[in-house]
Amino acid sequence: MILIGVFEVNTPVHFLVLNTFLAYIPIELSFLLINPNVKKHNLLFWPIWVIWLLFYPNTPYILTDLFHLAQLQPYNAEGLIKLSTPMWISYTFLFVSAVGFALIGFDGLIKISRIIANKIKTNPSLGLTISIITILTFLSSVGVFIGRFLRIHTIYLFISPRLFITPLIKMWQPRMMAFVLLFTFIQLFIYWIISLIVSDYHKN
Repeated sequence: MILIGVFEVNTPVHFLVLNTFLAYIPIELSFLLINPNVKKHNLLFWPIWVIWLLFYPNTPYILTDLFHLAQLQPYNAEGLIKLSTPMWISYTFLFVSAVGFALIGFDGLIKISRIIANKIKTNPSLGLTISIITILTFLSSVGVFIGRFLRIHTIYLFISPRLFITPLIKMWQPRMMAFVLLFTFIQLFIYWIISLIVSDYHKN
């Protein structure tokens, strides 16, 4: 629906076609990883997990697309938000794709983290699961930085990896680490919200 809308409506958010597609790939892979027939076989689980890990940053990456809301030029001459149908259609496409895919993707990350925790230790503690989630969110934040600021998409790592070795080595700067830590915090905040919702659901 999102992709069709972007094509049919003359909006400034056509980039959503590619970004939404890339965000969907790890979501589909997460469905595969939590499949009982896959997660119990390490020879199937771990290779798919590696591919999922490489593509997963595309899911939280789409949250950074919210900055493109500025392209909608939402304010009129009086400084008030415009009541423009095309603008609100674009806003809807961008918001739904960014927030929706981020939540679905992170739900998959949580489930995958639990599977990994169970592979590491029988009856793992909550602390182990949270540690795995934290590590994965940190790695995904690094991936988001690579995609957003170095403009290196996941697919390029398969096509021409040698071209990006130097940028990947030189990227470790204070501002990069600040972004990664802040974005990790954002993802962990989403995890906390999801945990509260799930906990409240089970209580009722």
